[in-house]
Amino acid sequence: MPRIRSSKRSQIPPEGYDKIEPTITKLLAKLKAAQTKSMKSEDKHNSLWPIIQINHQISRYVYTIYYKKKLISKELYEYLLKQKYVDGDLIAKWKKTGYENLCCVQCIVTKEKNHGNTCICRVPKATLIKNNQEEKVECITCGCKGCSSAD
Repeated sequence: MPRIRSSKRSQIPPEGYDKIEPTITKLLAKLKAAQTKSMKSEDKHNSLWPIIQINHQISRYVYTIYYKKKLISKELYEYLLKQKYVDGDLIAKWKKTGYENLCCVQCIVTKEKNHGNTCICRVPKATLIKNNQEEKVECITCGCKGCSSAD
């Protein structure tokens, strides 16, 4: 007989979830509103930017309270990963040297770029300065204005 599948969100959250629940709930509501708005928008790239940025914000919040401030338990962190509240791949990159400020994982995937390189937002701003004028750089994938750790 096949197993009965339960809802992903039906699991009881670990101890300490009630402390971060208001912030997570507020950010998830903001994400849902951005998703609804992006469906109505015509421009494909620009409509996804708010979704990616809010996803980054949620992941950065959990990363900070787990790795930097050590305010939540490992069980709660793994629960948030399992429930897909946060982007585990992005958090894994933030732990590596040189990727501390990474905006999204798509910016470092070289297969999707025209010249087989990383995104323009990953280039340090010092190398983009021409004739003492800073060129405005904006990633077409997520709208980032520069996430290189060398800045």
